[in-house]
Amino acid sequence: MTAANTLLAAIHQRLAGDVVLAGMIGPDGIRDRLLPRPKLPCVAFGEMETRDYSTSSEGGEEHFLTLEIWSGGEGRREAQEIAGLVRGLLHDAALTLDGAVLVSLLQVGMRTRREPKTRFHLAEMRFRAVTE
Repeated sequence: MTAANTLLAAIHQRLAGDVVLAGMIGPDGIRDRLLPRPKLPCVAFGEMETRDYSTSSEGGEEHFLTLEIWSGGEGRREAQEIAGLVRGLLHDAALTLDGAVLVSLLQVGMRTRREPKTRFHLAEMRFRAVTE
């Protein structure tokens, strides 16, 4: 398994293990994509880009990950509340990875908007992680 995959698995485990988040989004509210008829609110894994971040003495990777927080009826406020909880769970978290070491995991930005086609609200949280 690659460092990127183990990072995603560790993030999923951290989010799924939080009872407060589960109370907000439901027990199946963390997904790898937004379903055609989604049950909202939910957290979906968005884009991930991985780059070589090796030094002359150690191998490493830099990962840019987007988590999407989708909200329906409660709108932007609900999406932002969930995003705040997700940030608290992941920003600078010490996650254990299988076969790799997480050096850093930081939220580097967030964008919120209403999707014109669905009228759902979306908060896109961007994270940067470094693994060795």
